[in-house]
Amino acid sequence: MNREARVIAFAGVLQGCRLVHELATSGRADAAAARTSIASIFRIDAADAGAVFDGIGGLRLGLETLIAHTDGSPRSLPVTRLTLGVLRLQRRLMRNQPMAARLRAGIERVQRQVDHFGIDHPAVQQRLAELYVETLSQLRPRVMVHGNPQHLGNAQTVAQIRTLLLAAVRAAVLWRQVGGSRLRLLVRRNEYAMLARGLLARSTLDHG
Repeated sequence: MNREARVIAFAGVLQGCRLVHELATSGRADAAAARTSIASIFRIDAADAGAVFDGIGGLRLGLETLIAHTDGSPRSLPVTRLTLGVLRLQRRLMRNQPMAARLRAGIERVQRQVDHFGIDHPAVQQRLAELYVETLSQLRPRVMVHGNPQHLGNAQTVAQIRTLLLAAVRAAVLWRQVGGSRLRLLVRRNEYAMLARGLLARSTLDHG
């Protein structure tokens, strides 16, 4: 169902951006949500949108953020700005096929580290962060992350932020692949919110 797939994919974008904002401002982020987002980077050829995130259980943060951003609640402007930046970055990536191919090859190489060390190993996140710098960070305009200078000066936090930006772009690519567009999001925001509530309820039941 493409409508549901678009909601899942966009929740993935928002989850990555919200985690980036939380890391930048507080130095902490939901570990389970971050793990789901990072793992999605490696599911390049998943059967469907849900499979990219290994089900919807790990997308609760993204679904909650989507509902808050589409049902008339006050929005988080920093998360909105990050989301718009990620969507722009995704469009530029898709116009640069050599870079897209280089990014995919890099992810496949990091997959071998994941197989050996596990996805939570610091070396895996460090290599994903380096891959972001080597590829997506070269596109203009860059995604600007604002926050607490203390946290943005921490090398480990910066590596996590870059890794999660990569995850957000991966979700944005998926969103486009299943027919997502900014116009459709604006026109059907109530539908997005309704479907997100249904997915969130299902997630709660599945993990209840």
